[in-house]
Amino acid sequence: MPTNKWIAGARPRTLPAAVAPVFVGTALRHTDHAHVDLINALLALLVSLALQVGVNYANDYSDGIRGTDAVRVGPIRLVGSGLATATAVRNAAFLTFAFAGIIGLILSSRSSWWLVLVGAISMIAAWFYTGGKNPYGYKGLGEISVFIFFGVVATVGSYVVQSNRVTWQSLLVSIPVGALACALLAVNNIRDLPKDALVGKKTLAVCLGDRGARTAFISLLAAAHIASLAAITISPWSAATLLLLPISIRISRGIWAGAKGAELIPFLGEIGKLHLLVSTTLAMALLAKR
Repeated sequence: MPTNKWIAGARPRTLPAAVAPVFVGTALRHTDHAHVDLINALLALLVSLALQVGVNYANDYSDGIRGTDAVRVGPIRLVGSGLATATAVRNAAFLTFAFAGIIGLILSSRSSWWLVLVGAISMIAAWFYTGGKNPYGYKGLGEISVFIFFGVVATVGSYVVQSNRVTWQSLLVSIPVGALACALLAVNNIRDLPKDALVGKKTLAVCLGDRGARTAFISLLAAAHIASLAAITISPWSAATLLLLPISIRISRGIWAGAKGAELIPFLGEIGKLHLLVSTTLAMALLAKR
């Protein structure tokens, strides 16, 4: 049993997906030769982290009460393993979302009230990913949601709260952030594919099949590198992200070789690190442009 079940249940390995978009969006603002609002950046980071933890607890609760986590390989689930009651985990999700909402209101008051609507939609999407009667995460739409909310919305939003505008540059740099966040989910779904198929949880991996899911994963890594390289149109230093290509190739070979079940767990940490490395390198390239 982990030292702190709530920390383990929050799934710390997924947190780079919350940090990366804020880092990249803030660095892009630096290229405008304008003031970087560090307070707004910090508030955006807190919202992003709270939403990530909140969705992890919400998924734990929803999957747990459905019984889809009864036999699980990988990071613990509080409800499925019996470490916490479903009610406690649900309340933890609600409290975390409430914290995100409060910080989001403060951030909105400092930038734009339109962010209240964006935040509300984000929390609704987080809950109904696996919650409700017809969770869209059970219909192969999980990766699309992650790309939108932890890629586009989080990255562009981090830029908007400091600039009050959306640009093509902010959309471009959101692509590698979103693609790598999707890659993390994709490996989770490949690992859980046999069990998910048995319980009727139609993730994208289940819909594509094992080989198709692995192909999709490699495509996500490729998309992240292509989009990062395309960012040379913003800063020529973005070419430095190619230095991380060998890491992506090594991970891709491991996934393509057919690793299954517990064998895939180490890859989760590696992809999380790759996500942070690519995002950090891209952010540093944007900072160097000025």
